[in-house]
Amino acid sequence: MARRLTDEEIERQLGDLSGWTREGDSIHASFEAPDFLAGVALVQEVAAAAEAMDHHPDIDIRWRTVTFTLSTHSEGGLTQLDVELAHQISQEAARRGARSTA
Repeated sequence: MARRLTDEEIERQLGDLSGWTREGDSIHASFEAPDFLAGVALVQEVAAAAEAMDHHPDIDIRWRTVTFTLSTHSEGGLTQLDVELAHQISQEAARRGARSTA
């Protein structure tokens, strides 16, 4: 079971996650893909990574914009799993040519 991060830990780690912001007990980021199919491919890659981690984000896709929201619901807040998955999402978005909308 993952340990819930403190506010200080969250803020420090968000400093390394460009485009990610905190809202309450979750972090989120939106990425604009070059086209719709690239956005769908990003979702597929993130879904595979999330399944491997057994840690699943909320995902919203609107044409070329894909928004990811992360929280560890079982812990009632943010854990290291959220931060790790956010890094993977950012790396995959960059690999697919998707840019942060922040």
